Amino acid sequence: MSDSSPADPVAEVFEAQRERLRAVAYRMLGSHADAEDAVQDAWLRLCRQDPAEIGNLAGWLTTVVGRISLDVLRSRRTRPDVSYDVRLPELAVTPGGGPGPEDDAALAESVGLALLVVLDALGPSERLAFVLHDLFAVPFDEIGRILGKSTAAAKMLASRARKKVRAAERPAGAGREQREVVTAFLAAARRGDFEGLLRVLDPEVRLTVDSPAGVVVTLGATAVAGGAKLSAGAAGGGRAVLVGGRPGVVSWRTDGTPLAVLAFTVAGGRITEMTVVTNPARLARMDLPRPGPDLGTDRAELP
Repeated sequence: MSDSSPADPVAEVFEAQRERLRAVAYRMLGSHADAEDAVQDAWLRLCRQDPAEIGNLAGWLTTVVGRISLDVLRSRRTRPDVSYDVRLPELAVTPGGGPGPEDDAALAESVGLALLVVLDALGPSERLAFVLHDLFAVPFDEIGRILGKSTAAAKMLASRARKKVRAAERPAGAGREQREVVTAFLAAARRGDFEGLLRVLDPEVRLTVDSPAGVVVTLGATAVAGGAKLSAGAAGGGRAVLVGGRPGVVSWRTDGTPLAVLAFTVAGGRITEMTVVTNPARLARMDLPRPGPDLGTDRAELP
C-alpha cells in the first residue's frame, strides 16, 4: 500500500513556524526548556481547534505562544524560587577578562544573553509588549488583545519597556567600569572593609546564594556587606568572565574542581544584584573552563 497520503497542511504550517515560535518563547521566558514546552503546548491547543475557524494560522500561533509565556511569567512572579531555578541554567559564562578592550569585544558576543538579563527586569506585560512588537513586529492591537488591554495601553507598555532596555545598554568602556566596581567590592571584602563595601553596594542590593544547603536570598546593603567574606573567598584565585553579559568570576579548588561562579549586576557605579553558586551538584553540570597558570578566559556555559 502506498505511503503517499497528502501531508497535513496545518502540521506543515506549524513546523514552518516552529523556530520562530521557539524564538518568541525563549525571549519571553529566558529558558530553552520552557520555550520548548510553550511551543508544544501551542501545538496541543491547535490540535483541539477547527483550522477553518483560524484566519491567520501563523498569527494565531504567535498569539497563543505569547499568552502561554505571559502565564508562565506571571506564575514566576508569585513563585520566585521557581523563577530563579529556571533562569539560572540559561546564563552563559563567556570570555571577559580584566579591564581592557577585550572586555568590550566579549560583551558583543554575549549581547543576546545580556538582553535576556535586561528583559528579566521588566514586568510580564512590559516584556511581552516589547518582545512581540520590537523583536517580532507583532501589531499593537494584537498585543493588546493578548494582554486584555487597549492598543494604546500596549503601546505605552512597549514604550516603557524600551526606555528601560535603552537605559540598561552599556556604552563603550562600561564593561571596564563595571569590572572595576566588582574588583573594588572583592578587595573590600577581603580586607573586611565594611564602609568600602557599602560604597559599592546599592542600598537595595539582592544577593542570591545557591549552596549545598539550598538557595538563600539576602536583601539590602548592610546584610550583604555583613556576609561579603563568602563572596571574596569564593572568588579567590578566580578568572574574570562575563556571566550572561554581566561581570563575573569563576574559581577552583587546589585540586582543580570548580569552587564557585559569581555574577554581578552593576548600575550607576554600584552593585545591584549578585549571584553566587557554590552548590557542587550544579557546578558539576556546568561547562566551565579548566583552571591553569594562564589567567586568560575561555568560553563556558551553564546547562
